[in-house]
Amino acid sequence: QVQLVESGGGLVQPGGSLRLSCVASGCTLGYASIGWFRQAPGKEREFVAAITWSGRTTYYADSVKGRFTISRDNAKNTVYLQMNSLKPEDTAVYYCARDQLPGRVGVEKRPNGYNYWGQGTQVTVSS
Repeated sequence: QVQLVESGGGLVQPGGSLRLSCVASGCTLGYASIGWFRQAPGKEREFVAAITWSGRTTYYADSVKGRFTISRDNAKNTVYLQMNSLKPEDTAVYYCARDQLPGRVGVEKRPNGYNYWGQGTQVTVSS
């Protein structure tokens, strides 16, 4: 059973930075892509970024492209989301999740394509 635990959220001023971590326990991340999603109050969960198992290919939502960077360290079973130039509209609970299809070609941006989820970490961008 894969368990994912996010950390690194918090309160930050506009323009600031945070780095989120997603650590897997129970087994390795395996040959699966890992995605980051976020959900703001009253809104649907939305895709933020994803990284393939090798780490060679990354994908981003247009709203975060150029500001967020996803990376992974398979030796540490950890995926990171570096968030720079944060905006108030980035405020949400951020979740990491494991793609249910190991070795997928391309990216899955729909939440129902992921079968393991963390509990989420709150990110609040406010002055």
